[in-house]
Amino acid sequence: MKIAIMGAMPEEVAPILEKLGEYKTTEYANNKFYEATYKGVDLVIAYSKIGKVFSTLTASTMIQHFGADRLLFSGVAGAISSSLKVGDLIVATKLAQHDLDITAFGHPFGYVPEGSVYVEADAKMIEMSKEVAKEMDKSVQEGIIATGDQFVANEEKKNWIADTFKADALEMEGASVAVVCNALNIPFFVLRAISDAADMDASFSFDEFLEKSAVESAEFVMKMVDKIVG
Repeated sequence: MKIAIMGAMPEEVAPILEKLGEYKTTEYANNKFYEATYKGVDLVIAYSKIGKVFSTLTASTMIQHFGADRLLFSGVAGAISSSLKVGDLIVATKLAQHDLDITAFGHPFGYVPEGSVYVEADAKMIEMSKEVAKEMDKSVQEGIIATGDQFVANEEKKNWIADTFKADALEMEGASVAVVCNALNIPFFVLRAISDAADMDASFSFDEFLEKSAVESAEFVMKMVDKIVG
């Protein structure tokens, strides 16, 4: 077994590397990949950089070059659902690309021929996440995550994505990673911490939030690894 752990930004994987302590760094495909052994299982960790293209490249590399046979992604997302507040965690049940549009040919938003609008995450790992949340005394919501190559700060656009995809949260990498894993028959799991929402106040610091949420997400992801290994 070889487990890939992925984020979009360096801050999102740094706490995981700290927990592991010892790891080997490999430079490949204009990126850095960190390999370690944890409880007898091989891990490969990387941050992709932001966006669908980079996350697709990184996920593909972790699976095809490094031989990962399952993938865990953690990072931050913006809330769409009013039930999500800054700091809340959401686990993706399925993901869609909100900026994929060939509706001119009669297809729904997010769909390409021979594909599907949504890609479903691994049900077993979602069940494991419920156990982890209980152990950590964390409230974790399940929902649909929409992905696109744009930071959406426009309320009208958010509402459109909510209506069109029934999405609960927004980010820039998850659905492209899902497409890769689905195509290569690799079970995957996506965890996001909500970094921005309609209830934000002027005192909010994204950098402080990212550092704090990355530590919590790292703990969650490593407990997920414990469940998989166990």
